[in-house]
Amino acid sequence: MDTQTAYYLVAGALILIGLLGTVLPVLPGLPVMFAGMLLAAWTDDFQRIGVLTLVVLGVLVVLSIAVDLLSSVVGAKRVGASNKALWGAGLGGVVGIFFGLPGLVAGPFLGAAMGEMSNGKEWRDASRVGFGTWVGLALGAALKVALAFTMLGVFGLALWLD
Repeated sequence: MDTQTAYYLVAGALILIGLLGTVLPVLPGLPVMFAGMLLAAWTDDFQRIGVLTLVVLGVLVVLSIAVDLLSSVVGAKRVGASNKALWGAGLGGVVGIFFGLPGLVAGPFLGAAMGEMSNGKEWRDASRVGFGTWVGLALGAALKVALAFTMLGVFGLALWLD
């Protein structure tokens, strides 16, 4: 196997791992996909995947990172969360990363609920805010999957058009 084939295999593996990372929260999905696409473009000396395509793919990655960071906070805000709940949702999301999938699901919910309770709310009202946070996360995950398939479409179209 020559070096170029090895690079393409690594690029394909990165793209596949990145795609899995959109649903497996321990992997930074879209940045890994972008790394694979960039490697494929570099391997081909940017002949079929040019700068414009890479810029579009990079913008989609930045958008996915923003979606990741803001989805739980926006969900909490939509149900009338206090600032303490918003901070709790963000902190719970960061802490939840260290506990895998259960932590990523429960962290923002518990953080938002605890933030509301520290603001004097009863558990019932606080859990409603926590649920809104979780809905925001679910919508954020759906958006990341959509962005991943958009990236695949842009990448595939650039290959096909050349």
